[in-house]
Amino acid sequence: MRVKFIICFLSIILFSNCKEETKVDPVKANYLDFSKRDDQLTGGIKMIPITTPKGKFKVWTKTIGNNPTIKVLLLHGGPGLTHELYECFDGYFPNESIEYIYYDQLGSYYSDQPKDNSLWTNERFVEEVEQVRIALGLDNSNFYILGQSWGGILAMEYALKYQKNLKGLIISNMMASAPDYNKYAKAVLAPQMDPKILKELQDIEAKNDFENPKYSELLFKHYYTQHILRMPLEEWPESINRCFKHINPSVYVYMQGPSEFGITGNATLKNWDIKSRLKTITVPTLSIGSKYDTMDPEHMKWIANEVQNGRFLFCPNGSHLSQYDDPKHYFPGIIKFLKDVDNGTFKKG
Repeated sequence: MRVKFIICFLSIILFSNCKEETKVDPVKANYLDFSKRDDQLTGGIKMIPITTPKGKFKVWTKTIGNNPTIKVLLLHGGPGLTHELYECFDGYFPNESIEYIYYDQLGSYYSDQPKDNSLWTNERFVEEVEQVRIALGLDNSNFYILGQSWGGILAMEYALKYQKNLKGLIISNMMASAPDYNKYAKAVLAPQMDPKILKELQDIEAKNDFENPKYSELLFKHYYTQHILRMPLEEWPESINRCFKHINPSVYVYMQGPSEFGITGNATLKNWDIKSRLKTITVPTLSIGSKYDTMDPEHMKWIANEVQNGRFLFCPNGSHLSQYDDPKHYFPGIIKFLKDVDNGTFKKG
């Protein structure tokens, strides 16, 4: 009798364990299932038609994964750079079953590249993002935007007009004021440089000799490796080198100026400032600042407090591309934000 009882007891335990093992997270199970998608043949790539005041064009997108409640549209920097800035996300988001969408804005390498400067306005880019959202079937039950640098400007501008379509907003490494950004670059970061190097850069700028190869050489070696990506140039990831290789200088210089050493000259973003409007943003917002960034981390913290439902993420080892030089803080912070908003436990702070 005792033997029968033990056998019966063990059977119940084994059966119970089997039942637990058969429990499968449906999102995780279907994350890489393309069978019900209309982009299966292209592996997630879509060339999305957009309408502009200067005609119709196509922009490139690529969707990674399936998640019905978390879909993150990635807005790259520049302007005129590419989605390649975000390729390291492949090492982090899939493991968390987060759906994300690579996207090259109009004028960037994988999209159409019209040669008409009247297209390069914040307002026109905002309408482009809205057309992309509609084409991809995103809405406020699942739609997050993550914008870094210029992509952060675009993300903020989009939220100011279309936040009703958003579930969450991530502003990565972009202040809400170009004049404040310039002030930080000149008053705080520039004095940290070797005075001789700084003098060389200032002499070149004074002559408007931005085509001089010495200018970019000095910036990359002495400024970018400190404040854009804190690695020796020879160790920069291939995706970053490819991204810089694919830059559209016409768009970049027209809107940003010749470099990341502030927004200079006649660049159209030079006077951009939306600080006074941030308080109208109500959607859950994550603002990301990094210790060594070209953007003042204190300003990024201020953004998180200025919007109505903000949270601040600080990357103590990061610079402008903190997804590469401080991934241990960058990705856990973003993933926690997305999951908190998704499961209804988000708290500002």
